[in-house]
Amino acid sequence: MKKAIITLLLFCVCVPVREASGNDYVFFIRQIQMPDNLEWDVSVAQTGQIQSPLEINPHGARFELWSIRNAPLRSYLLDSTYVNSYIPVSTVRIISEDPYETVPRTRADRPFSVEVTMVGLSSDPAAPPAARSVKLLRHAQAYPEQTIGTEIDRDLANLLSEGTLTDNGTHSLAYPVNAIPGADRTKVRGEERFSVFSLEDYQAPESLLDSVTLQVWPMTTHSLTGMVNGQVIKGALPELSIEYIDLYPDSWTYLQAYKGPPVLGTSGIIVPGSSVLVDASVPQNEILRVKDLDSVIREDGSWTLEVVTVTPFGTERLQHLTIEVDRTIRVNGTLNTVN
Repeated sequence: MKKAIITLLLFCVCVPVREASGNDYVFFIRQIQMPDNLEWDVSVAQTGQIQSPLEINPHGARFELWSIRNAPLRSYLLDSTYVNSYIPVSTVRIISEDPYETVPRTRADRPFSVEVTMVGLSSDPAAPPAARSVKLLRHAQAYPEQTIGTEIDRDLANLLSEGTLTDNGTHSLAYPVNAIPGADRTKVRGEERFSVFSLEDYQAPESLLDSVTLQVWPMTTHSLTGMVNGQVIKGALPELSIEYIDLYPDSWTYLQAYKGPPVLGTSGIIVPGSSVLVDASVPQNEILRVKDLDSVIREDGSWTLEVVTVTPFGTERLQHLTIEVDRTIRVNGTLNTVN
């Protein structure tokens, strides 16, 4: 019997990256020997390689990578894999337009793809079924409104599909949109999980070979009050209130102004107090008061105001309105001369 070399690379599904990189977390690997489920834990660093604590017996072993947060005390299962003498090896990769590496993620309206790479599948028809094929499962689960998935029970996820892979190599799957449950497709939030399982046979139970989770976050919406499209302003510009809802992670959203009619793609002057830069790994909400519009709109005439958001998916205009500024004082009267 041999020991396995375990390579560690931490991918945290539901812990914000700013927290996961701190000292509040410890990591360990749990080796579960089959078929009697004997467990052995060993503490590990966040990355690196170690030798398995126990030898791999003929029934194989499952390895689980866990993270524990100290305050508050909470544990997270980050990854799992199964090792056996003839069970194939699988790697699942999710590709989205968001380059964030720690956790695969995307927005509710964006496409994504999945690559499943298989190595070690036998083409011998006399080989055990567990050596010739694996199962690919797709699950989807919604997060409760305005939450980030830290408290959900993943055993309750909806099974969307179950397929079989019998060939080695990379299998590519494309999805034009996510399948997170929700009536408003622009506001769904949750996760999709793609998992590869070995088949059960006389020597080894059904076991998880690899699994990757994609987080899906809602589209940004907002409300802008204090001014309406077509409004004519003859005095001081009014105070505005902006509420940003579900600002996408790693985004920049602001109100800009420029003279003239609306032209998509125009770079205007950013209104002071309207800008929000999100450096968190989960969506954010903000409410802002904009009081200094006069410092930007100094001339009379037609002006366009736009709410713009910059995300990994590009620069998008969320709203635009046009106002007329006419602060010229006119005096009506007559001028007479007396001889």
